[in-house]
Amino acid sequence: MEFRHLRYFAAVAETCHFGQAAAMLHIAQPALSYAIRQLESELDVILFARTTRQVALTPAGEYLRGEAARILDDVDAAMDGVRRIAAGRSGLVRLGLTGIAAFSHLPRIARAVKQALPDVELQISSDMLTPMQCAALQSREIDLGVLRPPVVGDGIELRTIDVESVVLVVSADHRLAVEPVIATTDLRNEPFVMYDSRDSAVNDATLRACRRAGFVPQRAHEASGTPVLLALVAAGLGVAVLPASVRALPMEGLVIRDLADAGSTEVALAWNSAETNTVVESVARVISNAFDLSAVLASSASLGENP
Repeated sequence: MEFRHLRYFAAVAETCHFGQAAAMLHIAQPALSYAIRQLESELDVILFARTTRQVALTPAGEYLRGEAARILDDVDAAMDGVRRIAAGRSGLVRLGLTGIAAFSHLPRIARAVKQALPDVELQISSDMLTPMQCAALQSREIDLGVLRPPVVGDGIELRTIDVESVVLVVSADHRLAVEPVIATTDLRNEPFVMYDSRDSAVNDATLRACRRAGFVPQRAHEASGTPVLLALVAAGLGVAVLPASVRALPMEGLVIRDLADAGSTEVALAWNSAETNTVVESVARVISNAFDLSAVLASSASLGENP
């Protein structure tokens, strides 16, 4: 059975008139009549009862009309889906985020993607530190990552979407919890809770801030992820220097204080440089547009920060 014959049949079944159906299909009536006879011959049934006055569906024709409508709808939907995927408007995109970004950046990302690309599904993997995301991008386990540079390994492209100051996180009963602004030098003798990854961008930001203040932080405890790190700080086992977006997390038993002269850290969108999926490219574009980096940079410059 030729697919066009099914469309021809559906048009005649709708109108019960060969002339009107031919006009709808933009073909000559004799050609339409011949195609229907071919279909009937192939199926070895009579689909239309024809008289000089009218055309009516036979019981077999009535059955085929329902099946043809279903098949044609499915084919149209499949063709539309293929076009949407090819145009980058539909499909699945796997997104990795750091633990903090899952709270601070994901809501804006998810909202922007839903509004701009309603037929795109985001599959979220959270609490992935930068090295883990880089490995997942290289192995194609995720399509996009929201991480903190620098990246680990080759073949990863970056686009900065945010620049954040760093802040101090202490337990609610810590001696510094009552101070509105802390100088980094005040942390010289404090034990620190840091991430256990050697390639942690947040650890690097902590080390830079402490070295500028003239000391090396005492690494008392290490954590594999943000929830564990914050739990250790809340238990009074040390202080932590984290990006300001940590304010978006539930902070029971913890206090956040501004940290003077501590610098900043970047948030970047990352993807595999060999990526060719148009849906991934579309989502990356939407995420980039969702963050007004120019305004962030202007604000950082006015504060005298070096992003």
